[in-house]
Amino acid sequence: MNIAAASHVHMPPAAAWRSGQQDQAATGTDKQASQQGLNEEEQAKVEKLKARDREVRAHEQAHLAAAGGLAMSGATYSYERGPDGVQYATGGEVKIDTSPGSSPEETLRRAQIIRAAAMAPAEPSGQDRSVAASASKMEAKARAELATQDTEKDQPANSQPNRPYSPLARFEPGQQLSIRA
Repeated sequence: MNIAAASHVHMPPAAAWRSGQQDQAATGTDKQASQQGLNEEEQAKVEKLKARDREVRAHEQAHLAAAGGLAMSGATYSYERGPDGVQYATGGEVKIDTSPGSSPEETLRRAQIIRAAAMAPAEPSGQDRSVAASASKMEAKARAELATQDTEKDQPANSQPNRPYSPLARFEPGQQLSIRA
C-alpha cells in the first residue's frame, strides 16, 4: 500500500472496487482458451501467476474497503505477462490521504482509519506495517493535543500554569517582600 499526503480528492470505495473488477475482467479474457498449447512448465507458471493475481487483488481490495473516504483512487497494479499472453497482477498499491484533520479529533479519527486500512489485508506487507506505525504516531500526537486542550479547559482563566515548587512561588511578580535577618 502506498500512502501519500494530498488534498481531499478521492474516488468512492464502491467506484474504486468496480475499477479493480474491470481491471480483473480485462486481464481474464478467455484465459483457458489461450492456455492451449502450453507445456507443463508454462502451465505451472500460469497457475502461479493466477494465484498471485488473486492474492494481490484481494490484498489491495482489503485496503480500499477499510480506507473508506481516505482512499484517493482505486487500486493500481503492476502486471506480468504470462506464457499464455495474459497480464497478471503481481503488485499493487492504494493511495490514501494521510494529511491531518482540521482538528485533533478529526486527526485522531483519520489516523485510526489509516492504521486499519494498512493492516486490513490478511498478510500485511512491510510497507503496510510501516504505514500503520506512522498512523499510530499520528494518533498519539492527536491524543496528546486533545489532552493538552482538556487540561487547559480545566484550569481557571486566572490560574497560572504549574511551575516547579519555589518558596517564592506564593508571591506575585512585582509584589514587595520584606526580608529580615
